[in-house]
Amino acid sequence: MSHSPSASSRLRLLFLSNGHGEDIIAVRIVQAFQQLSNPPEMFALPLVGEGHAYQNLGIPLIGAVQTMPSGGFIYMDNRQLMRDVRGGLVQLTLSQIQAMRRWVSSQPKSGKQAAILAVGDIVPLLFAYFSGANYAFVGTAKSEYYVQDETGLLPRSSKSARWENFSGSIYHPWERWLMSRRRCRAVFPRDSLTTEILKQWPIPAVDVGNPMMDNLEPSFPMQRFYTADIQQQELARPLVVTLLPGSRPPEAYQNWQLIMEAVSALLASFQERDAAGHTSGNVVFLAAIAPSLDTSQLTSNLQIQGWRPHTTSPISLPDTNTLIYQQRHAYLLISQQAYNDCIHLGDVAIAMAGTATEQFVGLGKPAIAIPGQGPQYNYAFAEAQSRLLGSSLILIEKPSQAAKVLRSLLQHPDRLQIIAENGLRRMGQPGAARRIADCLAERLVLKSKK
Repeated sequence: MSHSPSASSRLRLLFLSNGHGEDIIAVRIVQAFQQLSNPPEMFALPLVGEGHAYQNLGIPLIGAVQTMPSGGFIYMDNRQLMRDVRGGLVQLTLSQIQAMRRWVSSQPKSGKQAAILAVGDIVPLLFAYFSGANYAFVGTAKSEYYVQDETGLLPRSSKSARWENFSGSIYHPWERWLMSRRRCRAVFPRDSLTTEILKQWPIPAVDVGNPMMDNLEPSFPMQRFYTADIQQQELARPLVVTLLPGSRPPEAYQNWQLIMEAVSALLASFQERDAAGHTSGNVVFLAAIAPSLDTSQLTSNLQIQGWRPHTTSPISLPDTNTLIYQQRHAYLLISQQAYNDCIHLGDVAIAMAGTATEQFVGLGKPAIAIPGQGPQYNYAFAEAQSRLLGSSLILIEKPSQAAKVLRSLLQHPDRLQIIAENGLRRMGQPGAARRIADCLAERLVLKSKK
């Protein structure tokens, strides 16, 4: 569907986002707007990267875009920030602010009203404030779960960690100030707990769920009802382990090596017991690989590890280019086009990814995480993610520990039930993008009329 509005739409909406994941979330909201009967005219200014997600939808970019050396991970490391500064970050930021202000000031001349939707963290939120237009904020980077859960503050080892919550919220006073301005029409936190905390201040926080859980439907119909032979079906099916190495080269290739060490440990454990827990004895590993990665770099060592190319598998994926390998009672499927099916079919994940790990957990499933060397999925990131996701993410130090963790999970169905409820609570129900679009269509259009 075109981004062009109907003739009666007076609103022009500019999306600001600062990262690949944020672009994806913003685009989900764009698509939700496109389903409305009277959508606004939409534009974008990606503050990090080149905005391919917007360009693929035909959304016009209003200013300069540039990929920085850090790839957007400047918050992880001061050295990455300095590389970006040398790469032109300051000049790029100034030109983007000027482009945004020019865009906002030019709208009244064509009889339009300008508004901003900032997606990400304080950077796009600051941009939105400086725009002079009405704005809203989708807060993807922060959650109260990083510092507390429903029972209270989380124990932390370092004194500096207390700084994260010094003012009673993960959002600092200056961020809350930006969210409480008259021109800020709505704030969409990523979970219910964060929304409740922000409502202590005059912030228009709305609990709509998390757009990260949208557009994840699998290719097969989801079973809604238990059938009479459900127990026999469970015993007949294989155990499915989803592998999530992340999407950024070269880090993802290093992550893959660690994940395959964990896979080898699981296989050794299953052979000792000659069964894969509660299932048929078969185990299927589903590797959800980003299209940006080169699969030949993932498959080069598989034969040494005992895997042989194969033609069939107990599970079929809607990807004709799926690579299939077999080793005794185990199968390894590598797909670059069946991400949704890979995360829905998995009983458990071995994960070294950001968004993908959170989406897997949001489906009510446990993930076993191995900290890597980074720059993204290092120990600091994985530890923070384990606080965000709570009992759903089990952090291990060495790949060999995955076998013991999985065996424990399979032996404790009560724990799996707690993990399922926890994941759904922390990541929310799907459909958030449409709820955000509906809310903004009302708040930005009605309140911005003269």
